Amino acid sequence: MRITRRWVTLAGVAALLSGCGAGGRVGPVASARSAPDPGLMPQPNAGYDAWVAAFRNRAQQQGLSDQVLGSAFRSAGFLPGVVERDRNQTEFSRSLEDYLAIVASPDKVATGRSALSQYGSLLNEIENRYGVPARVTAAVWGMESNYGARRGDIPVISATSTLAYDGRRGVFFEKQLIAALKILQNGDVTPAGLVGSWAGAMGHTQFIPTTYQAYAVDFRGDGRRDIWSDDPTDGLASTAAYLAASGWRRGVPWGQEVRVPSGFDASRAGRGNRRAAGEWSALGVRPASGGALPDHGPAALLLPTGPNGPAFLAYRNFDVILRYNNSENYGIGVGYLSDRVAGAAPLAARFPPDRNGLTIDDRQRLQQRLTARGFDTGGTDGVIGPKSEAAIRAYQASAGLPVTGQPSPAMLAQLG
Repeated sequence: MRITRRWVTLAGVAALLSGCGAGGRVGPVASARSAPDPGLMPQPNAGYDAWVAAFRNRAQQQGLSDQVLGSAFRSAGFLPGVVERDRNQTEFSRSLEDYLAIVASPDKVATGRSALSQYGSLLNEIENRYGVPARVTAAVWGMESNYGARRGDIPVISATSTLAYDGRRGVFFEKQLIAALKILQNGDVTPAGLVGSWAGAMGHTQFIPTTYQAYAVDFRGDGRRDIWSDDPTDGLASTAAYLAASGWRRGVPWGQEVRVPSGFDASRAGRGNRRAAGEWSALGVRPASGGALPDHGPAALLLPTGPNGPAFLAYRNFDVILRYNNSENYGIGVGYLSDRVAGAAPLAARFPPDRNGLTIDDRQRLQQRLTARGFDTGGTDGVIGPKSEAAIRAYQASAGLPVTGQPSPAMLAQLG
């Protein structure tokens, strides 16, 4: 995913959407690694040093002091691994079924319910101030950093200066670097504490520096907007403040799962085709849980896998979530996870078989059977990611089959 939104989790989205076996990693670069990546350690680079020297003059013209620049760049340096990640971003395309299996897995939901319980008083206080439901703020937290477990540990000054010097979007990252330096000058965090993902996204809910400057809040009034520490208060409050500033309406849900009648005209779906509740009711749309369709204002009907799969009515607040990440899968993921952590049941509708003719139950059985035979799929969540594909290739090679890495009903039967 390219940087097209104000708040990003590029490392996290890439890892998330690659979906490898059990639990695709959610959030930025992990806070703890078994071994340091040499590419994320500062390396000598004369061109970078010359760029920094010239940049200092531009930074001073924008009000940054020599003291801040000196302390910020004292331990900063060129990170070749950041450039590599920027140049080799892969555009992952996952079905909504796979996406939800990762972002709203049973473990993720359980962790979210625990977080909602532990931080319930804080989240309710934030909800009272900004109008964003506690469960929605918690869901964004879960999507962006796995409830604070993966906030990132790459120095932001090094990352943003490296990408400003040797990245594909130098102007954008120089703006992020300037903003990061102003965060230091404001005293919100020390240079050592200013860490995040390889792209400079920071904290519990992964703000880029310019968005931090515009929307982060000091919820307790202690003089600092601290999104980096273990205490999630300012990070969660800033998330709600951003959503509120983006137009969140109190008392309106993000959306709801619905069912459509047999033979429904799918051309009526899509975010550009909004209708009142009465109109959708007249077309046979009903809540998946039964009963009459509530009126929460004009809504769009989303059919991510067509009329034979799960369907959703998306209200105005769904569009607000998309200000965070302009992806319908992301918006549904936040909304669905928010409902689940608040105690809602899983989706009522089943997803249709995938392009290989397998349901998620089939894919889970395939992973279980491969693993039992010694071909480790990395988990059994039904998401066929790189680890599962490698296990399939290994099995196919061992059985004298064409090595494709793709599952099939015939393979499932062979493994039975």
